[in-house]
Amino acid sequence: MQLLVRLQQEIISLIGNVYKPFKRLVPLDTFTYAVCGASNTAFDIFLYFISYNFILQKQIVDLGFVAISPHIAAFILAFCITFPTGFLLNKYITFTESKLRGIRQLFRYGLVVLANVGINYVFLKLFVEVFYWYPTPSKIVTTGIAIVFSFFAQKYFTFRVDSE
Repeated sequence: MQLLVRLQQEIISLIGNVYKPFKRLVPLDTFTYAVCGASNTAFDIFLYFISYNFILQKQIVDLGFVAISPHIAAFILAFCITFPTGFLLNKYITFTESKLRGIRQLFRYGLVVLANVGINYVFLKLFVEVFYWYPTPSKIVTTGIAIVFSFFAQKYFTFRVDSE
């Protein structure tokens, strides 16, 4: 447990040091959200790329009762890892002042992420299957759309600061 607390302090300190040149441009909480979000997003895109190209090898995943296109299966695989990492970064690095109980935050985070799953599904299907874009650039554009929604939802719903 002590290791986790030290890791949290080190990450917050590192972000604080990187923040100094941006102090006049953006509030610390927004900067911290951007750093954590960008880190988790880059991790997500990396996992998506590896899953799509090397794990799934661009092949349809046939589960017997349903066949999943490789770009959607890669999204699911990446999601299973980046959901918990995103929550932990938000809870312990970005929105540390929220007094909401952890279980409530997790539930709300899950709702926001569920909305993001819908956004990802719809836009990946649209970009890959209707516009015929390559899957990885489609994922990047889709992620940008989801980030805008997610920032406001996390700040004002999941980890809001005022008590209930």
